[in-house]
Amino acid sequence: MGTSKRPAKASPLLPASAPKAGVSQDGGAPAPVLYRLMAWLSPAFPVGAFSYSSGIEWAVEAGDIKDALTLQQWLNVVIAEGGVFCDAAIFANAYRATQANDGASLRMAAEFAVALCPSRERHLETTSQGRAFVEAARAAWPCAALDRLAATWDGAVAYPVAVAVTAAGHGVPLVPALHAYLHAAVANLISAGVRLIPLGQTDGQRVLAALEPVVVATAERAIAAPLDDIGGAAFRADLASMRHETQYTRLFRS
Repeated sequence: MGTSKRPAKASPLLPASAPKAGVSQDGGAPAPVLYRLMAWLSPAFPVGAFSYSSGIEWAVEAGDIKDALTLQQWLNVVIAEGGVFCDAAIFANAYRATQANDGASLRMAAEFAVALCPSRERHLETTSQGRAFVEAARAAWPCAALDRLAATWDGAVAYPVAVAVTAAGHGVPLVPALHAYLHAAVANLISAGVRLIPLGQTDGQRVLAALEPVVVATAERAIAAPLDDIGGAAFRADLASMRHETQYTRLFRS
């Protein structure tokens, strides 16, 4: 007599499905969307973001950044015209390619994200965090999109690509995902400035609040930017990331 097999039960430690469409009872985003974004882009998510300053450490030593105002001015350029904008635009393109199951476009975005790195340390920063994010997401928040990314692109995965693919794979809408990503990136840069200048935590929050308009505008530009239009003009920040490689004493990896 044959024996029937019971259907395998889903692990209680893994998410059962992507967030459902609709809104929460109070009219906001669906609860799973907020929960996952807050988890993935929390300082507690194990990507090691706290160890990178994106050249801010050199800018502080050189005297370019010396107080809250100069930190805000530096970051205003980096967000609007430099690496943060480039990463945001890559994020949006990688997200749409994943959502459309367009392997060629996803590969192009992943390759371009790595090629845009202006220095060895910026390459280390984005690919180390990208690798760590993918590993943690596949262990705790698996989705088919991450498997497709691995099959499509066999090179190093940049951080914005890793987050975008995961968000798209879990059905998290592009706009909140990109805004959450930008908030995490900017908050981490401010945290580096707070430690290096040094500044008080309240001054750090003042800088974060003051940068809100440029972050919102950068997100809007990034969502509309095709790959061919992505590029940066924050040359001093790029030079800072190169100079940091040979800085005599360093607290940060970039």
